[in-house]
Amino acid sequence: MLKKLSEHGGHIGPNLGIVELTIALHYVFNSPRDKIVYDVSHQSYIHKMLTGRKDAFINAEKYDEVSGYSNPEESKHDFFNIGHTSTSISLACGLAKARDLKAEKDNVIAIIGDGSLSGGEAYEGLNNAAEAGTNMIVVVNDNDMSIAENHGGLYKNLKELRDTEGKAECNFFKSLGFDYHYVKDGHDLEQLISVFNQVKDTEHPVVVHIHTIKGKGYEFAEKNKEQWHWGMPFILETGKSKFAMGDAEDYGNLTGEYLIGEMKKDSKVVAITSATPAVIGFYPERRTEAGKQYVDVGIAEEHAVALASGIAANGGKPVYGVYSTFLQRTYDQLSQDLCINNNPAVILVNMASVYGMNDVTHLGLYDIAMMGNIPNMVYLAPTCKEEYFAMLKWGIEQNEHPIAIRVPAMGVIKSGVEDTTDYSKLNKYKVTKEGKDVAVIALGDFYQLGEKVAAKLSKENGIEVTLINPKYITGIDEELLESLKKEHKLVITFEDGILEGGFGEKIASYYGLTEMKVKNYGIRKSFPDRYVPEELLKANGISVEHIVEDVLSILKDK
Repeated sequence: MLKKLSEHGGHIGPNLGIVELTIALHYVFNSPRDKIVYDVSHQSYIHKMLTGRKDAFINAEKYDEVSGYSNPEESKHDFFNIGHTSTSISLACGLAKARDLKAEKDNVIAIIGDGSLSGGEAYEGLNNAAEAGTNMIVVVNDNDMSIAENHGGLYKNLKELRDTEGKAECNFFKSLGFDYHYVKDGHDLEQLISVFNQVKDTEHPVVVHIHTIKGKGYEFAEKNKEQWHWGMPFILETGKSKFAMGDAEDYGNLTGEYLIGEMKKDSKVVAITSATPAVIGFYPERRTEAGKQYVDVGIAEEHAVALASGIAANGGKPVYGVYSTFLQRTYDQLSQDLCINNNPAVILVNMASVYGMNDVTHLGLYDIAMMGNIPNMVYLAPTCKEEYFAMLKWGIEQNEHPIAIRVPAMGVIKSGVEDTTDYSKLNKYKVTKEGKDVAVIALGDFYQLGEKVAAKLSKENGIEVTLINPKYITGIDEELLESLKKEHKLVITFEDGILEGGFGEKIASYYGLTEMKVKNYGIRKSFPDRYVPEELLKANGISVEHIVEDVLSILKDK
């Protein structure tokens, strides 16, 4: 496994920490008759090796034949595509309920890490499993870590249970109605096999609490657990990355630096993260420096949004940084807790792009349709560093709207020009190049694509298009769109996300009954898996050459 990780990258610490546990599970239980559900499933590499997929870890030519998560399409030993956290117990409850309805007798085992216990769905699953009263084995893999350190009151009890080897009078799991077993050394195969044999074929819910070490067996991963949660290829002997970033800027670090500066000027500014502090550059030293102006809620995106709304309602200035794929978990709070109340929190949406994460469980393509249609939300799409920080500054200072900013995902691009936009004048697009016949409205990360299309049409076809940077995802500039009717025959839109329900369709709807032709470019509604961005774009007709051909064809027909 280490050899593949060093050459291919992946989740390092989670898989190293569960080697013996996985072997013991497969030694005692009869998979797939006995059903094992991995929470997040980013720790299922050993499970895959033991269930017929070892070649994808031994043979470099086959590394990409399996995903980094459980996948029913790969094996009958996997029951779900899972990439988000805190879900295993609820999913296992469903498997157990169906088993009981069919009067079958197999074991259902949910494996969940201590970090994932901070997610609301984990509590809901535990609550239901305890009441169901039938065979359900919950394996709590406790390594005293999430991606970074754990946060929350539950972890005081987990520590007490570890310190007393499971004998503490206060026991969260027993209080819910579970039988309870503790394994002091989660890397001792004999101990693990013994306890699994004890709970096998149980007729009631039981928790097996196992103490493990994240990154076990690889010195660098054991010493720096946060850094080694996931990683790119590295040199096995030294632990050094094969893809050093050097001095390249990134928005995470830049954002952390900016927020620390704002905190020093204003004690009401607070940074919030849901167990992914690096997304806003809050590395350990910044977490310490920020003190009470930094909050990690654990893996609890729903709570993070509601918390931000509450802080804003009482005069604070919350900034919540989150990956797009995980923001999907909190749609209700965005709508109900935040936007109905119109509280001025700021949400920084990261990796929202075709160039972001590309596993089917971690796609960041759906945020435009999801957030762009919530009333009161102002969702902004910067095209460069100057716009990003102008938007962030305005978002923190204003107190009229919930603000979300789609953090650029294609590297730090600088315009070299200060952004003096008054963002309080909502939905005013910026015309960056005047032209006629064709108007290109290019949103956020796809603005540079718009520039290339405009340049090619001008240089090779003599068509001087109007190029527009809309900046606002959540509204349309009706005055500007109306003015385009005078000298334009075609409007094309570019967005780095799913077309259906997205930004471009708002433009198309505005022009619906008029003579203006509209062509929208984006990704067709789908769940693409482990794709190459350029190939996915090409499959959706998104390339400079193809777009130019489309424009010329449409103008000819016109």
